[in-house]
Amino acid sequence: MNKRTVFITGGASGIGFGIAQVMVKQGHHVIIADINEEAAQQAAVELARDKGSASAIAVDVCNAQQVAKLPELLSPLRVDVLINNAGIQHVSAIENFPPEKWQQLINIMLVGPALLTQAFLPTMRKQNFGRIINVGSIHSVVASPYKSAYVAAKHGLLGFAKTIALETGDCDVTINTLCPAYVKTPLVEKQISAQAKENNLTEEDVINKIMLEPMPKKQFISVEELADSASFLMSASARNITGQTIILDGGWTAR
Repeated sequence: MNKRTVFITGGASGIGFGIAQVMVKQGHHVIIADINEEAAQQAAVELARDKGSASAIAVDVCNAQQVAKLPELLSPLRVDVLINNAGIQHVSAIENFPPEKWQQLINIMLVGPALLTQAFLPTMRKQNFGRIINVGSIHSVVASPYKSAYVAAKHGLLGFAKTIALETGDCDVTINTLCPAYVKTPLVEKQISAQAKENNLTEEDVINKIMLEPMPKKQFISVEELADSASFLMSASARNITGQTIILDGGWTAR
């Protein structure tokens, strides 16, 4: 595979950093983008420690002005692959869901990917190559109680990807959404405690009776599985895979 410049939002930790580690080992240059500049810089330093090629930039993906300036700020680097990974979670019944938190989740996980696509797509068109990979969720295709904003945002990514796939049919640009079941990250660890509280269960019961119960495989998805799926989507062999929902769910949706 050709070596690419890969821009990963929320890349300083969790799934984003895990994907970055794999991409760097494959020889790609990774740009760690995160709202926390210090964390982004530390992540880039850690990636470079193993002779990897990485850099960092601070950006609020909800800020249209900041996002629009990214291509200029990153020059002469040109982003070949955009991985829309930044995300947060809030678990609450809708009656008690803070409106500003609901809006924040939508802005980060749906508006942000749209703004970033808008910023980087012109260059992808110009060079006739681009890959946009959304990190969705099993909650892009099914729902769980107490996660209305998250589920709405992740469902929205699928419609967004299908639309952009139609708009980029004239060039070698694709957009797809990876939809994993639960990945053991700090974000999921927080969900376990929150769900335990909402459902009056132990954390062990949340894992076994809520998170892994729908999965015949009964295991968390690994970051490496996501990274390897992204690597395939970056390849020439995947040039006609676009607008697709790629589900890594251990059989969850086979029922």
